[in-house]
Amino acid sequence: MGPYATDTELVDWPPRPTYWLTRFVILRLLGAIYAIAFFVAINQIIPLIGSKGLTPLNIYLQRVSAALGTDGGFIRLPSIFWIWHSDTALTTVAWIGFLLSLIVLAGYANGLVLTVLWLLYMSFVHIGQEWYGYGWEIMLLETGFLAIFLSPFIDMRPFPKHKPPFQIIVLFRWLIFRIMFGAGLIKLRGDEIWRSATALYYHFETQPIPGPFSRWFHLLPHNFLKIGVWFNWLAELVAPIFTFGPRWGRHIAGVIMILFQFNLVLSGNLSFLNWLTIVPALACLDDGFWSKILPERLVKKAETAAAKSIPPSKATQRVTWFVVIVICILSIQPIGNMMSSRQVMNTSFDPLDLVNTYGAFGSVGQQRLNVVFEGTLDDDSTDGAEWTPYVYKGLPVELNKRPRQIAPYHLRFDWQMWFAAMYTPDDYPWTFHLVWKLLHNDKKIAGLFSINPFKDQPPKYIRAVLYQYRFTNPGDSQGRWWFREKKGLWMRPMSIHDQELIGVLQSMGWIR
Repeated sequence: MGPYATDTELVDWPPRPTYWLTRFVILRLLGAIYAIAFFVAINQIIPLIGSKGLTPLNIYLQRVSAALGTDGGFIRLPSIFWIWHSDTALTTVAWIGFLLSLIVLAGYANGLVLTVLWLLYMSFVHIGQEWYGYGWEIMLLETGFLAIFLSPFIDMRPFPKHKPPFQIIVLFRWLIFRIMFGAGLIKLRGDEIWRSATALYYHFETQPIPGPFSRWFHLLPHNFLKIGVWFNWLAELVAPIFTFGPRWGRHIAGVIMILFQFNLVLSGNLSFLNWLTIVPALACLDDGFWSKILPERLVKKAETAAAKSIPPSKATQRVTWFVVIVICILSIQPIGNMMSSRQVMNTSFDPLDLVNTYGAFGSVGQQRLNVVFEGTLDDDSTDGAEWTPYVYKGLPVELNKRPRQIAPYHLRFDWQMWFAAMYTPDDYPWTFHLVWKLLHNDKKIAGLFSINPFKDQPPKYIRAVLYQYRFTNPGDSQGRWWFREKKGLWMRPMSIHDQELIGVLQSMGWIR
């Protein structure tokens, strides 16, 4: 620029950040997460909520209708499965969602496709009962809703002629701020061991599903684990403040929050939570950042699209500002919750889950309890019988088995059994239905486990034993990854003739 700058030059100096590459990365990662989420449904939805599943959908919808009426139930829990809820419907919707997700992952997304994905996944979340009661489910819905307005409604090219609406980029930053800051506050207000920086002494061992590196993290020196808690505070309470700061601050904050999520990916199996949290964090980074790390070919495509871009239509601008206004209004309650001393985690305040509150591990257990289901072919139901365990796909059972890498795949049954171990069977009545199904050797239900030890003949009795598990030290003489100590029976032995078992199932409407 010469000594006498023109008005045009002054407008463009310094150059404003652009977000063509940011949009490209956000939508590709979101497509991958949608694909995983729908793939999980393909594999698990029938044994969980199918017509012969553990908590059948038709019975659930009947109860909601009895309490709220059919119209009221639909308004409170919008879902296409109010219209069609057969096993075929559940599987068909899951496959449609999966295939559309692959299209987005391949680089072809528009508002129409993203709207369909959002509606389909919302349909699962709202009727999924406890199996879909996790914070990342509503987080995926909120993220997916914002993504609808990041692209043109029709144009599916990876770099369409319209630039990403900056207002939507800001709403993504608002989302990552609430996710991270809310998670930090719930820990700060929650368990004392977070405030004393000792939470990681226990977390890696007691988290829902440990990963292959969890023992390594757990056995780090305590000083390193305290540093890990301080990094947690940096990522969840300090970095989010800079999401609305100057460019250098946003970049540093985005990198810190993303690195924090990668650390969680390495140290455990938290479903697709960490990968999903990265999506809105990407909005802190602009094309200037991405141009330094993405392939040159991709960068040039973005530059070409930017050079040929045209302004959005008035209709598009109005829709964008309408979305901003809606999000601002719906943010009032979540912010009130976040600031409250009685803050709650993972809660939605509107039927469409457009703006929610988030948080995880506000308290950390100091011992790992696992419920292990066991069966026997003996006529004897005492400890003297030969009991054989059902092995989970993710939760530890066998002492010499190294934890597997499961995430970003989500084992919904295993996660619920992690929660159930902290309560009683009466708090999780579907566990009685599980026992009934195993006593009848139901193949789909037995398929929720890694190993069915009774493939050829159903067991005569099923029981559930509560154990405490602890990591061994590396180099254990017996090659074990775990020690375990029996705490007692979680559920007494039951047979298909057990009247208490039959009574529970009849009261829930699961058998006649």
